[in-house]
Amino acid sequence: MAAEQAKVDPMHQFTIEPLFGTDHWAIAGYNIAFTNSALWMAITAVVLWVFVAGGLKRQVVPGRWQMAVESFTGFIDNLLAANVGPAGKKYVPYIFSIFMFILFANLLGLLPLALVGLHPFTFTSHFSVTGVLAILSFAIVLVVGFWRHGFHFFSLFVPHGTPLWLMWLIPVIELVSFLVRPFSLALRLFVAMMAGHVLLEVLSSFVIDSTNAGPGWAAMIGIPSFVLMIAICALELLVAGIQAYVFALLTSLYLNDAENLH
Repeated sequence: MAAEQAKVDPMHQFTIEPLFGTDHWAIAGYNIAFTNSALWMAITAVVLWVFVAGGLKRQVVPGRWQMAVESFTGFIDNLLAANVGPAGKKYVPYIFSIFMFILFANLLGLLPLALVGLHPFTFTSHFSVTGVLAILSFAIVLVVGFWRHGFHFFSLFVPHGTPLWLMWLIPVIELVSFLVRPFSLALRLFVAMMAGHVLLEVLSSFVIDSTNAGPGWAAMIGIPSFVLMIAICALELLVAGIQAYVFALLTSLYLNDAENLH
């Protein structure tokens, strides 16, 4: 019976639940409940605001906090300079915001708050959230592209040097590839974060069930699973940063297409 009660549902952690009894709030048939996902988005935004605000002291000799903020800002500035060129300077605020928001969201979702009865929610493990972020970036790319180049922006789909006999095929392939960008951008972040959390939940079920089954099973399965959990947690911290970086990098590459075409 104990083992049965200890079973863990690895997908339960992704369930979006309304808070404060607002499950029946709706406008025109659409639920507008304030959910656990919305709560952790707000927490992430507040933590990010505090982090940036604390680094705006502009001291001649910067402290560690100011240096951290300036280091992240310089990192994004260099990223855009390398991938977009001088025109990338104006995109620093947006790329910095999207990078830091995703990074903080990923890291906050890994906090071991369950030890004190709280359950962090990693909203970047939902495709609806990563999809909105990707569509926002894609919309900016489209606006910049048409604002700077007008209908000449469509030349992006005709690579330089394309032979005439392939003009019927290459633009179609390039267009499809371009339209898939927001989907792939959102899917990459969503899958990476969801897979890691599912794996940690499965390993935790091994630890709990093997412990309930007896000392022998705990020694054979529980302890190795717990050690593997620690290693996976370290890997997840790395993945949290890498996925934020990849999102920012690909967005900057797409902005380069909008700014400079081919």
